[in-house]
Amino acid sequence: MSLSYLLLQAGAPLTPFDMVVGGTLPTQIVKILLLIMSGWSWWLIFHKSRQFREVRRQGDAFLDHMERAQRLEDAYKAILSLPDSPYGRVFRQGVNFFSELRPGALREGAPVAPGLSLTQMEALRLVLEKEEAAERDELAHGIGWLAVIGSVSPLLGLAGTVLGIMNAFLGITSSGSSNIMAVAPGVAEALVTTVGGLFVAIPAVMAYNLFVGKLNLVSSELEGCSSEFIGTLAREGRV
Repeated sequence: MSLSYLLLQAGAPLTPFDMVVGGTLPTQIVKILLLIMSGWSWWLIFHKSRQFREVRRQGDAFLDHMERAQRLEDAYKAILSLPDSPYGRVFRQGVNFFSELRPGALREGAPVAPGLSLTQMEALRLVLEKEEAAERDELAHGIGWLAVIGSVSPLLGLAGTVLGIMNAFLGITSSGSSNIMAVAPGVAEALVTTVGGLFVAIPAVMAYNLFVGKLNLVSSELEGCSSEFIGTLAREGRV
């Protein structure tokens, strides 16, 4: 009598598919939770990848227009023609605040206005930093969930492992034997949930680290944009 026949008679899983769809109610709940977390994780990965790719394209266009602009007025007109982006919003916030402090100073042919005081410069810097933080928080939205999924899914898989081992012990007790037919179902369940937890966690952790790196890069570029704006004001004698 073959081993496969004995396992079939004992109700043990014979294929990986049997191990995935089979199991007790607690391990099935663990598998369903892991499946939900995996779907949520991959949706976040694709969504944030598309978002950062678009931000990267917008950043290249913004920097290209800024490099070609000779004066602050030219840069502002060029930025208005671009699609809305984090870089453009930071720049426009700075221009709008400067225009409130010096109304009409950016109009073509306007007389040279007195420079900003130290207090006004500090207020301008705070306004730019506030907008930078808002853009950074917007880009970071959802990334934290990848860290949560990457941390929780292995623990959830471990919980399924414990439940599977407990089921194996119960099989040994009920059958009065410790042969493979008694322990195979519980061990199979344990392996499936453990591997499932790792399969969910690994992409989530990799994507989280990748997106954090991209977020830091965009944050640095936004800070550079603010510094360039203030530097342009100084170069044109507006501070």
